[in-house]
Amino acid sequence: MIYLTLFYEFFKIGLFAIGGGMATIPFLIDLSAKYGWYTTSEFANMVAISQSTPGPVGINMATYAGFQAAGIPGALIATFALVLPALVIIMLIAKFMQNFSDNPIVKAIFDGIRPTVAALILYAVLELSKISLLITTDSGYRPDFTSITICIILFILMEIPRLKKLHPLIWIAAGAVIGIVFKL
Repeated sequence: MIYLTLFYEFFKIGLFAIGGGMATIPFLIDLSAKYGWYTTSEFANMVAISQSTPGPVGINMATYAGFQAAGIPGALIATFALVLPALVIIMLIAKFMQNFSDNPIVKAIFDGIRPTVAALILYAVLELSKISLLITTDSGYRPDFTSITICIILFILMEIPRLKKLHPLIWIAAGAVIGIVFKL
């Protein structure tokens, strides 16, 4: 039963998370609340690992979430289900695109999808900020001043022209070291 649920849920995500891997985050947050396959902390780790490993972020997160839910078969099913809608849609678009590329309805559809994708990504940013910069308490949230300070310092450092050229792996490694030092 869990395999069918994984397939169904990740097929939906693959069908509706238009805009790339970060657009899958709101759907994955919903899955966490709906099924409890992973905790908020595990979700934060999933995003970090998916961002820092090779491959598309959305697929990496689907694989990780599927593994958390049902081991290796779950990882394979979630990944396949996430990719399947895009594969089918791309094949259909490739076949018919020449006929529809100048269609005003198709152009209007894409004009409506663009701001929706931006909203999904903004939602993901806000949720990740909440997970990363706030501490959950019984009465709600409170700021995690250590995390906020680290975030601001790293952001400022990333804006320095010489440091801006550093490879992202260096920033990821720096974040890991800072996390160890401050035991975040």
